[in-house]
Amino acid sequence: MLRTLFTGLVLSVMTILLAPVAVLAHVLRYDVKRSSVQQWCMRTWARSLCWAAGAKLVLHGAEHISPDRGTVYASNHVSWFDTFAMAALLPRYTFVAKAELRRIPIFGWGAEGAGVVFLSRENRKSAFEAYAKVAERVAEGLSVVVFPEGTRGDSYALRPFKKGPFVLAIAAGAPVIPVVVYGAREVSPREGVRVSSGTIHVHLLEPIPTTGYDYDHRHDLMKVVWRRMADLLESEYGIATQERAVA
Repeated sequence: MLRTLFTGLVLSVMTILLAPVAVLAHVLRYDVKRSSVQQWCMRTWARSLCWAAGAKLVLHGAEHISPDRGTVYASNHVSWFDTFAMAALLPRYTFVAKAELRRIPIFGWGAEGAGVVFLSRENRKSAFEAYAKVAERVAEGLSVVVFPEGTRGDSYALRPFKKGPFVLAIAAGAPVIPVVVYGAREVSPREGVRVSSGTIHVHLLEPIPTTGYDYDHRHDLMKVVWRRMADLLESEYGIATQERAVA
């Protein structure tokens, strides 16, 4: 209980301190992909939360990070600490997040100022327009983290993917790096608000080029990414997943 309360306190304090800085950088038209201000805000915020929770971060596959070109990181999603772990570790990135988070006071303003792209899952047209805008930024060199499962799951078993993130990657001509995060659920599961100390492993798998893929073959790309993530979950952690790549 004390760990949970302490993490909540740090979350509140760091959001109040850093959100205005990110908003000011946005108002002053600092470029997210070139400016260190927004990146520093997101990284400091995430690292503070991981520290407060007692979450030790272990990065595997750091050699696959290419800070000089836009990349789409496609990650599994079982906890808010998936997001925090990646935000604490990755360079030059932003996130695609559900529109509901924009409405959270202070946090929503700060996240938008830091370059987070919000999309409405209920409005398919709006979602694809948002993905198209992100694709332009990725093509210019900004990396983006997406959660192709769409929302947090109740277990580590990989669920079917949505196709939007892969349309984004193909449109941007950017490689996809499959990401498997393991241990975040033990720190903070989807159900409840409890926070416990633990170790979070972030696996960055070999980049998958999108050269040769087009819109009509987005499902093929999606299946390759899904299969590699499912294989790692099974080989490293013994988590078997049914063969269902498409939502």
